[in-house]
Amino acid sequence: MSSLTARSSLPSMNLANILLILGLIAIIVPTMMFVSQESWSQETGAHGPIVLFTGLWLLRRRWLVAKPVMKPAPTLPVVVLATIFLPLFLFARITQIIEIEGYLMYGLVLIALYSVVGQSAMKVMWFPLFYMVFVFPPPDTLIVLITQPLKILISELAIGFLHMLGYPIGGAGVMIQIGQYQLLVAAACSGLNSLVSLSAISLFYIYVRHQANWRYSLLLSFMIIPVAIIANFIRVLILILLTYHSGEAAAQGFLHNFAGVTMFMIAVLTIFAIDSVLEPIWRRFNDKKVQV
Repeated sequence: MSSLTARSSLPSMNLANILLILGLIAIIVPTMMFVSQESWSQETGAHGPIVLFTGLWLLRRRWLVAKPVMKPAPTLPVVVLATIFLPLFLFARITQIIEIEGYLMYGLVLIALYSVVGQSAMKVMWFPLFYMVFVFPPPDTLIVLITQPLKILISELAIGFLHMLGYPIGGAGVMIQIGQYQLLVAAACSGLNSLVSLSAISLFYIYVRHQANWRYSLLLSFMIIPVAIIANFIRVLILILLTYHSGEAAAQGFLHNFAGVTMFMIAVLTIFAIDSVLEPIWRRFNDKKVQV
């Protein structure tokens, strides 16, 4: 019985679907190898494999739910979308622009999925399909646009806090002078490169635990940014103090990476802790509203 159920949850293997699968393999495999080599080995993309496997797990669960509403999409929009995306993907593949290539490849995968299961089924599977976008590295320009104001804010907060404690510190923008040392708060040093990883893992946790309550899920999602800022502020403080008390070599060596991993784990655990505190309050508040 279980084997029959498993077969019924998959599209029929006619010639068109076999050709579609072969075409997708030809597109997906080279791009994913490129992404794994260029992105997953770096801090900004280290979450990629985790997102890929957890996203596929989520997609399988939602696929079973969406099965009753699956039906092939109209041919015309599929052809139009494929005609737009395929040349752009080939151009990105030739020019080796990893961010654009990854997103365009995923766009072609979504078009193929849409052609097989239709719009209604994709609406049911919306979160896993959105979540899998985190497999690919965000464009550098977007990272700079988001992190630059946060880097300046974190630098100013760190300078003000340590100055209040009596440290000989000053600076402007992302440049910090403490004692005889001058530090540049880059995205990696501030930990803001982990913002994408923290967002992906937190969204996965929120969806799995609270998908039935979208209002509470939205509220908890808004907590990700302040938690990331606080965690990265503490990381910058640790690196500044390590540099001042132990020298630049100590701050840029093993302890630099250890501080990054530690603060990332603390940020993830903080999201869990906020949820454990906030959920009973939310439930009690909603119960009172229902009683009224």
